[in-house]
Amino acid sequence: MTHIDKIKVTKRDGRLEPIDLDKIHRVITWAAEGLDNVSVSQVELKSHIQFYDGIRTRDIHETIIKAAADLISTETPDYQYLAARLAIFHLRKIAYGEFEPPHLYDHVKNLTEQGKYDKHILADYDIAEFNTLNDYINHSRDMNLAYAAVEQMMGKYLVQDRVSKQVYESPQFLYMLVGMCLFASYDKVIRLDYVKRFYDATSNFYISLPTPIMAGVRTPTRQFSSCVLIECDDNLDSINATTSAIVRYVSQRAGIGINAGAIRALGSPIRGGEAQHTGCIPFFKMFQAAVKSCSQGGVRGGAATLFYPLWHLEIESLLVLKNNRGVEDNRVRHMDYGVQLNKTMYTRLIKGEQITLFSPSDVPGLYEAFFANQAEFERLYHQYEADDNIRKRKVAARDLFSLMLQERASTGRIYIQNVDHCNTHSPFDPSIAPIRQSNLCMEIALPTAPLDNINDDKGEIALCTLSAVNLGKINSLSDIEEPAELIVRALDALLDYQDYPVIAAKRGSMNRRTLGVGVINYAYYLAKNGTRYSDAAALGLTHRTFEALQYYLLKASNKLAKEQGACPWFEQTTYSQGILPIDTYKADLDSICTEPLHLDWEALRTDIKTYGLRNSTLSALMPSETSSQIANATNGIEPPRGLVSVKQSKDGILKQVVPEIERLASQYELLWDIPDNNGYLRLVGIMQKFIDQSISANTNYDPAKFDGGKVPMKVLIQDLLTAYKFGVKTLYYHNTRDGADDSQNDLDDGCANGACKI
Repeated sequence: MTHIDKIKVTKRDGRLEPIDLDKIHRVITWAAEGLDNVSVSQVELKSHIQFYDGIRTRDIHETIIKAAADLISTETPDYQYLAARLAIFHLRKIAYGEFEPPHLYDHVKNLTEQGKYDKHILADYDIAEFNTLNDYINHSRDMNLAYAAVEQMMGKYLVQDRVSKQVYESPQFLYMLVGMCLFASYDKVIRLDYVKRFYDATSNFYISLPTPIMAGVRTPTRQFSSCVLIECDDNLDSINATTSAIVRYVSQRAGIGINAGAIRALGSPIRGGEAQHTGCIPFFKMFQAAVKSCSQGGVRGGAATLFYPLWHLEIESLLVLKNNRGVEDNRVRHMDYGVQLNKTMYTRLIKGEQITLFSPSDVPGLYEAFFANQAEFERLYHQYEADDNIRKRKVAARDLFSLMLQERASTGRIYIQNVDHCNTHSPFDPSIAPIRQSNLCMEIALPTAPLDNINDDKGEIALCTLSAVNLGKINSLSDIEEPAELIVRALDALLDYQDYPVIAAKRGSMNRRTLGVGVINYAYYLAKNGTRYSDAAALGLTHRTFEALQYYLLKASNKLAKEQGACPWFEQTTYSQGILPIDTYKADLDSICTEPLHLDWEALRTDIKTYGLRNSTLSALMPSETSSQIANATNGIEPPRGLVSVKQSKDGILKQVVPEIERLASQYELLWDIPDNNGYLRLVGIMQKFIDQSISANTNYDPAKFDGGKVPMKVLIQDLLTAYKFGVKTLYYHNTRDGADDSQNDLDDGCANGACKI
């Protein structure tokens, strides 16, 4: 082994020079300034043993960063900032050739000439505005990022050459330019004020932005909606149009929800009995091929969730599509699935009765009523059950639910959509605009209409543009008002700013103007307020918090409607009738939470009826797995698995530390310490009382807590019934503890944020 001070370093131009250990020491000392319990010498020691003769300068930087990151632990959390500062130093050297970033105007001009930035930025802003914003930008905020955040920035968000890994910008330029793009259409007199406020809110982590916005806004690519919902009808033209739409949107970084439940069952007559239908599976395979056809620009892989009803004649074959057993012919494993239920199905289960299965093509009106009118569905269902001329099959409800829950448990990826809750507690009038599906991550609930062709101007693809409020920054509930207004304004402007690859998507977006604002850092929020997921006190706190979130979002959209007009299809919403989420929630919640309303909903109701809303929907609680790491926050509404989580992504393994670990370590309730799903599902029900779309809510099971190390079916069924009782619209992952280290956490890159993992 060569002695450390005899090592030669390969410079960028290929020259060899003696290693400069003093320079390395100065950089690590600079990065350690003001941090507790970090040792410069320990980082040096860990990195020195990995140096070798001829090592490149870049590899030295990366070795030092890795050495610091390896030291992150529960006892020494500040190494996450030491590693992050070293990474920022490295990043800026790569991007600019030096540590100090260039002037904002020079930077934008340079990257516009290289084709990396959208030309409109230079065209829309004059040099005086560039100078003002350059003086306002605060590059020292880069030093507030934790290590996982910097790595996610470099891996997913910063503009770069994804082949050579050349990064062209640093984080503060990202935040400033997103604001400049989104508020470019505002009057020059006021827009700099909004750009500055938005920059402060995003760069200080009051607002969390989703992957498509962070990676895309400021570039020539203009499609930033995280979630795309596509409905398929029961004919070849619609199936082909759905496939084309999937390809167009997967290539644009979106996560896909596909509603294919209307496709007729195997053996159904087609062309008047001239042939027999091949059933759902061949077409599901076609959709899967479309989803996997594009890599989404290196940001994340294509992904989709496909929806079908529990009463479909092929249900037993559809429920096992992800199962590892079976042959390729009867499996479609590379999509996830959402099973659609309603009160009729649950009632049959509770009463120990049978569920009758039909092909949607054989029972006119039943499929439509399943979403739009529950009383009519019940009437038609009984009518068709009694009709001996209709093809059908009966299965014990208990057996069918058990098969569904068994597959949900074994794959983790069979999701639940309660279609009645999605329509009875909805901002849309189900008789005009029923909700028939959700999205990849189960938090979107928007109307769709099937396409007849890819240029169909009568179909409707639903898009949802996401963002989140960082609850960790909220000390008083009035603190939510400013980020809520900025998010609504920015995302609403984004709808006009972005391009639409499919006409049916533009039609829905321009007329409904749907947004989905969620939260990050809920686990930290509970901890810093001295409560836990399983504590009764969390119920009231959650009620107050999500009341404020929805209230301030509605207030912001109402204010925008006064300025710019209500969305064109506002009359299709229940809001237009003066009906608010507080009027339609599941009354069973009142038995577990007696917290009163604290805000002036009646004045808001009057304003909404008078002036309307700019946006048909305002809220949705998404997973925000990757984007929450940017704010060093706990993700979405989920409990952390460990105080230090080891998250695995395509860019490697990252350690993330929960906020304020030194002060609050004992206050956090970790995932596998929560006794059961009861407390969590109650909290989700309370959130759903106010959220106008849906919630990515998970169920979690530790087999070790049960006799024989197996979770009983009755527990799975009881949790499903509890979720339904409290008005939960959708359930996302089923997580099973596998005995691995609690801190291990695979980072699924789904819908955004996210896709939808914002």
